[in-house]
Amino acid sequence: MRNNQLLKEKILESIAAVVPITAIVLLLSISITPLRTGTFLLFLFGALMLILGMGLFTLGADMAMIPMGEGIGVSLSKSRKLIIPLVVCLVLGILITMAEPDLQVLAEQVPAIPNLTLILTVAAGVGIFLVAAELRMIFKIPLSYTLCFFYLIVFVLTFLTPKTFIPVSFDSGGVTTGPMTVPFIMALGIGMASVRSDKNSSNDSFGLIALCSIGPIFSVLILGVFYSPEEAVYTAKTLAELSTTKAVAAEFMRAFPIYMKEVGIALLPIILLFVVFQLLSRRFHKIMLLKIISGLLYTYFGLVLFLTGVNVGFMPAGQYIGMQIAGSSQRWFLLPIGMLIGYYIVKAEPAVKVLTKQVEEVSNGSISQKSIEHSLSIGVALSVGLSMLRILTGISILWFLIPGYAVSLILTFFVPQIFTGIAFDSGGVASGPMTATFLLPLAMGACEAMGGNILTDAFGIVAMVAMTPLLTIQLLGLSGNIRSRVMKKRMTIRLSSVEDCIVYFDEED
Repeated sequence: MRNNQLLKEKILESIAAVVPITAIVLLLSISITPLRTGTFLLFLFGALMLILGMGLFTLGADMAMIPMGEGIGVSLSKSRKLIIPLVVCLVLGILITMAEPDLQVLAEQVPAIPNLTLILTVAAGVGIFLVAAELRMIFKIPLSYTLCFFYLIVFVLTFLTPKTFIPVSFDSGGVTTGPMTVPFIMALGIGMASVRSDKNSSNDSFGLIALCSIGPIFSVLILGVFYSPEEAVYTAKTLAELSTTKAVAAEFMRAFPIYMKEVGIALLPIILLFVVFQLLSRRFHKIMLLKIISGLLYTYFGLVLFLTGVNVGFMPAGQYIGMQIAGSSQRWFLLPIGMLIGYYIVKAEPAVKVLTKQVEEVSNGSISQKSIEHSLSIGVALSVGLSMLRILTGISILWFLIPGYAVSLILTFFVPQIFTGIAFDSGGVASGPMTATFLLPLAMGACEAMGGNILTDAFGIVAMVAMTPLLTIQLLGLSGNIRSRVMKKRMTIRLSSVEDCIVYFDEED
């Protein structure tokens, strides 16, 4: 009964998140971008799957992924031998990343490099940077210093890598921190930090996703330098011509086994690692184990429904809408429409709910879920608007990424450290499957209609979505910091005035 009530609450939250983006697409379909019948039906069925899948996934993350991650994190932090947590982090990062379904998509985008070579390189990047994140927490190195150091190296590498390779490299940072890895790695960081009793322990609860997002960018850029690929071609999917509800249902039925297999492969490393951990530590009792098993089932079926819905239902709609708007005489509508879609689509990212809940719990309610969600929405809206501007004008992505990251890194020295961790974590969380399967096809469809270079102009939208939340959330922290200082100053003035009055009356007496 308890689980049924929780599932009902999660599904209601999912409805609130998915309905706005669904309404926007429906309005577009009856106005400036009429959708074909098959594409429209795919989108509607996809939206229903999104709602149910997101509800199941978020419930499963609460029941299984978060307790598992926190339990392993606590045990690793208590280990007296430094080598043990470092090896576990390396293996964990590599295995989870290799199992990410979206990494296969990235490999197909770069035919100049063998798929296995690219997958292993990206996985090694995540594993190494997860180790770096653990070392940062152990030696209490400020996150701002670590981020500045690694991003400086990353941007130096961009001048050595072929131009056509740069957007794919930055997109890889968002692709590899998907809904499977984010809840687990975030909980792992919270578990590691919870053992410490110093004043910075809560601040260090965040930042693992931030550093793990740099790993793929770093490794793919190095791979680009090493291989010096002359081109990296992406072949866009041809939109299916579907005219009946039977054909639409068949399209989803064809996709279900594919995503059941992919999600199963993605979950397997986490399950195996947890089994080994439980056998060695005996940390969880029988009732908790049953709850975790139930949570894993919710997570599995939720992700299968979610990924099937977005890949089969949302991807064709995004691509078709982009083509229709960019191919019309009102192509500049791409900017406001893209920004509106971006504002609401991030609310439907499954890992966003996990992040905002974790932030509110760790901060004891001082940073609310709504404030983080609003900041993320503004950031993603801005990033999609800039991405559409790039498609319309052909401006290089580096004109946005370099200033954006430069300002973000400067802000790390002026905002509370917890906001730095949350902001850089949110970049990886915001650029999830909804971005890859709706916003990216939207950009690709628009770019194709305008005859642009899909690789340099359309790709990079994931990187932009990963960048702008860094600015908006840090600005949220900066404004809060300024308000706090102003309030303290006012209180000091008032106390000083009260003390002066007391002294005055004492002298009169």
